[in-house]
Amino acid sequence: MYAIVDIKGFQFRAEKNAILSVPLLNTAEPGQSLEFDRVLLVRKDEEVMVGTPVVEGAVILAEVIEHGKGKKKVIYHYKRRKGQRVKKGYREQYTNIKITDIRV
Repeated sequence: MYAIVDIKGFQFRAEKNAILSVPLLNTAEPGQSLEFDRVLLVRKDEEVMVGTPVVEGAVILAEVIEHGKGKKKVIYHYKRRKGQRVKKGYREQYTNIKITDIRV
């Protein structure tokens, strides 16, 4: 059984006991449980329930594991023959969550 869930504008495939790396959830503390109700699709054995736009009554239960930062990403802008060079970088913040249950 798995589900497609929308978390902060991104779609993730959620299965029981799977660990997902989602965009930073500021309000959640490690060890806290969360509910996500924007479930777009649920597949249970051979039965597929597709939402319009969400599946009614479907909820994903998850537990926050940790917050962190990803690898550094470098953005480099260059214009030839102009002497213009700009180098910027950032580290994207994320939250690791563990899917505990899928309720339909």
